[in-house]
Amino acid sequence: MNIPQSVKWENGTIQLLDQRKLPHVTEYLTLETVSSVFDAIKSLAVRGAPAIGITAAFGVALSALKTPAENVQDLKEQVLIDSGYLSQSRPTAVNLFWALNRINEVVTRSTTIESLREDVVAEALKIQAEDEAVGRLIGEHALQLFQDGDRVMTICNAGSIATAKYGTALAPFFLAKEHGINLSVFACETRPVFQGARLTTWELIQAGIDVTLITDSMAAHTMKTKKISAVITGADRIAANGDSANKIGTFGLAVLAKSFGIPFYIAAPLSTFDLATPNGEAIPIEERDPSEITHVNGLNIAPDGIRVFNPAFDVAPAHLITGIVTEKGVIKPNEQAIAALFQ
Repeated sequence: MNIPQSVKWENGTIQLLDQRKLPHVTEYLTLETVSSVFDAIKSLAVRGAPAIGITAAFGVALSALKTPAENVQDLKEQVLIDSGYLSQSRPTAVNLFWALNRINEVVTRSTTIESLREDVVAEALKIQAEDEAVGRLIGEHALQLFQDGDRVMTICNAGSIATAKYGTALAPFFLAKEHGINLSVFACETRPVFQGARLTTWELIQAGIDVTLITDSMAAHTMKTKKISAVITGADRIAANGDSANKIGTFGLAVLAKSFGIPFYIAAPLSTFDLATPNGEAIPIEERDPSEITHVNGLNIAPDGIRVFNPAFDVAPAHLITGIVTEKGVIKPNEQAIAALFQ
């Protein structure tokens, strides 16, 4: 089974799958500067909360390796400046800040130029390896929620190219394939920029998994007529009370699932939880360029000057979420259960 990989560290450079060109062109970018990493994250060449965090961690490793310095203090200062710069690339995905904070701790406690450079690279590789292991655990826990023959709906792209390997919401489908369990996926196209249509369908096809593409507006009709068994999505940030931010349209799926009596699951690693954010109202929602809605392949399909509201994310409230699947198992979305994950 072919599971695509989005981020690789090779010979002091980042090899990054350019997700903007999928599904028609499979191309890896070579990133050698902090500014190129910032641009890649900002432009969605890399996306998916864990993959963003991994890429940013490697971006700080580039800074550590390539910044000339006569003493460790000067190197620390510049590397931390570059880390702060990378933290401004995307506002919603908490994994970005989580990964950078881990790297910053390594930078701060380093005592020599050599140890700083070695330890930052090692920590970034560790973050990547941990995420791969976490993805598999999430997949194993999520797979227990489904039965052979189930039809499961998802939105956005929470698979291998959004993480180190297995993904979050798509991880159970990869593992089902390994175990000979038949699961069918109904993938919403996912506005803006069609990440479900371009990415989720592409990587599931690569792995030989049964997948059907629908538009976001077809979700209710599909749930009713195709006997959808469950909905599972990823998340970019989960608040302390269980409210979960994910790609725009996720909130709508949660409402529909409740209406149809279908279980609605969020799959995410512990690094996606933000205990400092009390609820969904406090999660910053990124708004993207209006041209993502008004134009298709450069062609204007809307009236000139039309006002556009283009939020990239929405928040599914905890009371609509059946369970959150983590590497530690499936929990109910409430403050007590979430706090217990970190004890």
